[in-house]
Amino acid sequence: MPKPLIALDWGTTRARAFLISETGAVLQRRIADQGIQSVPAGGYPAAFETLAGDFRRAAPDAAIVLAGMVGSRNGWIEAPYVACPASPDEIAAASIRAALDDHTTATILPGLSCDEGAFDVMRGEETLIVGLGLENGIACLPGTHSKWAEIRDGRIVRFASFMTGEVYGLLRNGSILGRLAEEPSGEDASNGATRGRAGAQRAGGLLNTAFAARTEVLAGRMRGGEVGPYLSALLVGQEILGAQSLFGRREEIHLVADGALAESYGAALEAAGLTVRLTTPEDAFVAGIRRLADVLTG
Repeated sequence: MPKPLIALDWGTTRARAFLISETGAVLQRRIADQGIQSVPAGGYPAAFETLAGDFRRAAPDAAIVLAGMVGSRNGWIEAPYVACPASPDEIAAASIRAALDDHTTATILPGLSCDEGAFDVMRGEETLIVGLGLENGIACLPGTHSKWAEIRDGRIVRFASFMTGEVYGLLRNGSILGRLAEEPSGEDASNGATRGRAGAQRAGGLLNTAFAARTEVLAGRMRGGEVGPYLSALLVGQEILGAQSLFGRREEIHLVADGALAESYGAALEAAGLTVRLTTPEDAFVAGIRRLADVLTG
């Protein structure tokens, strides 16, 4: 029979902890700015107690599974990357154990690596991809470093990272392009995003079309409030084009996102003529960690 599960998505700056019932219902959740960069050497058992000690007392027989950067070389204990192609069973089999105390251990899941001409890695996103339950398809996970992955016959066969979120911050806040930017109104946000999606389709590429965030304002043809939305939509559009060049054009994309990212990527994918299947990160994580935990305890 399935057991309750305490699951942590433990990243660099933030941790998300869940107490999950035998049926998969989230009984309790906690989100804290207590990522691995805030944990001192030897401090992981105490950090876990702060994050999920009450979950453990509420469900003392629960399995404990940790995903994300906690398994990196800068985390608790390094769980080496599993090379693609990788199935859920292969991911689970490469997990490692870490002692919380003399009586209890936690299972730390590994990340994935991919070598398609350039070496690439992910930690944490693989759990969300597993949670989609795809036999075949393409998944898009937006973020600071967005991930696109191809699933074939139930295995993650390859993936690619895009620095979309980080580059947006650099262009918007650290370059000449942001000097004429203003806080967008609702109309500015809509107009800027429309302009950015159109710009992504123009010849010249990102380095040419990004400069229009400055020159169109100088010419009086773009409002300052449109600059940020323009750059965001332009970068997302370029990301989609880059993913299509790597994975081919697919009619359906499984998007793992919520909030503003779900809106911006959903609009961009639909503008590109693609069907979007949306799953929230929490739903994908809970489903994925349960599936991997079932392999571990099966």
